[in-house]
Amino acid sequence: MVSEVVSTPSRVETLAKSGIQAIPKEYVRPQEELNGIGNIFEEEKKDEGPQVPTINLKEIDSEDKEIREKCHQELKKAAMEWGVMHLVNHGISDELIDRVKVAGGTFFDLPVEEKEKYANDQASGNVQGYGSKLANSACGQLEWEDYFFHCVFPEDKRNLVIWPKTPADYIPATSEYAKQIRNLATKIFAVLSIGLGLGEGRLEKEVGGMEDLLLQMKINYYPKCPQPELALGVEAHTDVSALTFILHNMVPGLQLFYEGKWVTAKCVPNSIIMHIGDTIEILSNGKYKSILHRGVVNKEKVRISWAIFCEPPKEKIILKPLSETVTEAEPPRFPPRTFAQHMAQKLFKKDHHDAAAEHKVLKKDYWDIVAEHKVLKEDDQDSAAEQKASKKDDRDIVAEHKVLKEDEKDVVAEHKVFKKDDQDVVAEHKVLKDVPAEESK
Repeated sequence: MVSEVVSTPSRVETLAKSGIQAIPKEYVRPQEELNGIGNIFEEEKKDEGPQVPTINLKEIDSEDKEIREKCHQELKKAAMEWGVMHLVNHGISDELIDRVKVAGGTFFDLPVEEKEKYANDQASGNVQGYGSKLANSACGQLEWEDYFFHCVFPEDKRNLVIWPKTPADYIPATSEYAKQIRNLATKIFAVLSIGLGLGEGRLEKEVGGMEDLLLQMKINYYPKCPQPELALGVEAHTDVSALTFILHNMVPGLQLFYEGKWVTAKCVPNSIIMHIGDTIEILSNGKYKSILHRGVVNKEKVRISWAIFCEPPKEKIILKPLSETVTEAEPPRFPPRTFAQHMAQKLFKKDHHDAAAEHKVLKKDYWDIVAEHKVLKEDDQDSAAEQKASKKDDRDIVAEHKVLKEDEKDVVAEHKVFKKDDQDVVAEHKVLKDVPAEESK
């Protein structure tokens, strides 16, 4: 039974430490998201079924071409089949990683009153700093987490005023870690670029290069939850970034939606988890995957994760499939848009026809699929009827798509692809809805 709490504390940590035995209703996820959520510690121990791949980067720069290419192929395969992987022998020292974890953990060990000095103001658009999720998701529910969010690279784009002053090592450790993650990102971009048959610097250039690619860090703090089977730390989603690099405190909680099932990521010592984000999926025309994932919570241990999102500039670059990834057999799967437009599309849903057409390629989160499908249609026939009734004439289609196309035949071809994706929304939703949701992040 959900407790009747008149006034919910602004921070999940405060709520968790209040001694409640049942969580407030605003943290209870919709039933569609809760089916199959089990004990995350038991889930992590399971060895059967698919496992998130582990990629050894020790030979990523090997002078031996055969050894180097073997490493590259393994990374490329993981990016194409999973879109997520454990990176080991990544070149960042255990000592530095420990410093980052200690610094972030020490900050969150401070009294809430101290952390509030760094509070952000989401209502005014100031998202950097200490905060908690507002109810702006599709289902209007809250997530069981607090966080600290700030830009960490390039250095001239940081605002050190809002960085924690306690502990003293927070700024030095986090700054050095951000630099090394940026260098690692360059190596990953090069491998992924070569994997598409492009020059090794091409993908990095397309996402902003050293000057404009932003690294945003979000430290996620997931308190113990008295009813973990009813809550989510982070709802199902794909990352909008180009790449995401994640550390955690060896408490399980990340789950990936792979081949129709939720797969719990194991805790691999000394590894960094890396996600392919929507940005790379778009540039690669879907060859590299941005995987649906979520975070679950537990009642035994606090979980902390450190995510660095590598994001292109919001307005400076138009994201669209690179011409080298497009063929007659594989037409563009994504319409051109800025990074800001892509984020807005995911956060604030467009009209239902746009949402249906773009759903499959943009991989909206699980609840988006459910919510949009309920609004959109009862069945495939309704979908077809709605679409047919709302279709514009051929001239309108040409006008809408001319930014993507060089001639009218290409417009028609891409429209057919998007029309097929519209039908796929229904089929994909039925698959997701029927799958036991063992989601976690």
